[in-house]
This record gives sequence, structure tokens and C-alpha cells, in this order.
Amino acid sequence: MKRLFFIKKVNNDLLVFQIYVDDIIFGSTNETLCNEFSCCMQLEFEMSMMEELNFFLGLQVKQLKHETFLSQTKYCIELIKEFGIEKCKEAPTPMATSTYLR
Repeated sequence: MKRLFFIKKVNNDLLVFQIYVDDIIFGSTNETLCNEFSCCMQLEFEMSMMEELNFFLGLQVKQLKHETFLSQTKYCIELIKEFGIEKCKEAPTPMATSTYLR
């Protein structure tokens, strides 16, 4: 299955959205763009609006005022249990945890 990712630029604002099967996620630097997109989509498709995003396509999402964090903690825990390695010796993170990815 393909994931479709779109970006729309209006002046200095961005609207981004991703579609995967029957899931869609969207956001913008401008609340008006989000509202217009939402209204347009609801005219064409039967859809329900959810508030804050917590999970999307296996990713855990934590939204703060100026930052958004993505993780796969739940998926990693499921893998550890599936392969029976819960009691293995831990190792430190092999990458600097304070590095900002851009």
C-alpha cells in the first residue's frame, strides 16, 4: 500500500497531510488552512474528526506547544516480548540523546 504525502504552501504557511488507506492526518502552520481543508474533506467524504493525535501508523505522537515527539516505544516493547528478550542485558543508547534532527 502506498502512503500519499502532500504539501501545500500558501504565502509563508504550510498545510501538510498524509493519506494511508482510510486514515488521514493533517496539520498546518495556520489554523485557517486546517479548518478550510477539514471542511473541504468533509464535503467530499464521510469522516470523523479526532482531536489531539496520539497514534498514527504505529507511531506514538506526543504534542507539546512548540514541539512534537515521535516514538515507537510500544512497537519496540511488543518486539521484545515477541522474541522473548525481556531479560537481556541493557545497553546505553548508541546516539547522543540531545541531538536535534532537522
